Amino acid sequence: MPHSPVLCTVDAVLLTLQQGALQVLLARRERAPFAGTWALPGGFIHPQEDADAQASALRVLQDKAGVRPPYLEQLATFSGPARDPRGWSLAVVYCALVPAERLQGLGDGVRLVNVDEVPALPFDHGAIVCQALERVRGKSQYSSLPVHLCGEQFTLPQLQAVYEAVLGEPLNKVSFRRKMDELAMLEPVPGALQGGGAHRPAQLYRLRPAFRRSLSLSPRGL
Repeated sequence: MPHSPVLCTVDAVLLTLQQGALQVLLARRERAPFAGTWALPGGFIHPQEDADAQASALRVLQDKAGVRPPYLEQLATFSGPARDPRGWSLAVVYCALVPAERLQGLGDGVRLVNVDEVPALPFDHGAIVCQALERVRGKSQYSSLPVHLCGEQFTLPQLQAVYEAVLGEPLNKVSFRRKMDELAMLEPVPGALQGGGAHRPAQLYRLRPAFRRSLSLSPRGL
């Protein structure tokens, strides 16, 4: 008895931060099943074109959102006979963090939605978003992960605000700065200060080159 082929796809949970709110990117599906509905950006693996599943995810994000994320990591593999009405499917899912400034001018077929306002999604995409948020919030407790939601340069108060938005809770300023020193992921931008109005100018920082593609980790959480 011949076996039906397994559908092999990639899906991407792209997260960004705007006006203090964590958001996820959704794409309108053009084809059945679920044509016209909003879902995570994804697509079939192209074996003649993609070197691996990560290359597939990068291609999908470029094609659907016009962006190459500065940080991308594999989240999990979702599989089974019930997740896709077309048949038994396997999806390798990636999580991307992108500064909001890189997502300007999105087309009509994509949109950003606050993570606490995500509508019902097709397939198992709702569960995928939940798992991605759990991963990002967990790793943000002990790593440099949230810095990838920042622009090229930022002040320490701005970075603390990003961590607080991701974690959903305020952080002690002294403890936060101690943790940043421990992570050793930042370097001051020489001669770069941001005016603080009534306050003295604040030093601008950037991510050290060694941590632009990998995370700085701490044995202790925030």
